[in-house]
Amino acid sequence: MAESPSHEVTALLLAWRQGDRVAQKQLLDIVYAELHNLAHRYMRQENAGHTLQTTALVNEAYIKLVGLQDIQWENRAHFFAISARMMRRILVDAARSRRFKKRGGGARNLPLETVLDNPPQPGSYLIALDDALQALAATDPRKSQVVELRYFGGLSVEETAAALDVSPQTVLRDWKLAKAWLAREIRRAEISPR
Repeated sequence: MAESPSHEVTALLLAWRQGDRVAQKQLLDIVYAELHNLAHRYMRQENAGHTLQTTALVNEAYIKLVGLQDIQWENRAHFFAISARMMRRILVDAARSRRFKKRGGGARNLPLETVLDNPPQPGSYLIALDDALQALAATDPRKSQVVELRYFGGLSVEETAAALDVSPQTVLRDWKLAKAWLAREIRRAEISPR
């Protein structure tokens, strides 16, 4: 899949920010395939009987994006980071709802390294990772953003560095430290579940 041109997406985001509805429609036409692929990546990790389909996830995330009134779109990386966050929230909320209904249902937790090096597992691990990521955001927002952009947003080191206005070396260092911190928090949660 070819990525949408960064400059074109950025120009459309700026026009949308200024209220141009035509730019909003053009933006969706340009980025839809990328949003669909991002959603598909998430949905591959869900249980086979999951009721939310890839296209529905894209549509629900897009509706939430359109509803953001005060967002100051910066560039393509920012757009996809926010899109990934929206999709993550939708799936985490669905997983929490399923977990609530099943009260655990025998779901298992996996080590963070396994998940960060491979796609995430369905259900409770996504919830545990989300909880740990929120705790990380409270102590070190940039490291949390690095994880969100790289892991959930699928951005490269260079794209993440550009989005956060830091060097690629800083991104790599934050990525390494964040993975260790998240692994520790998830292990703690396994030892003393909530």
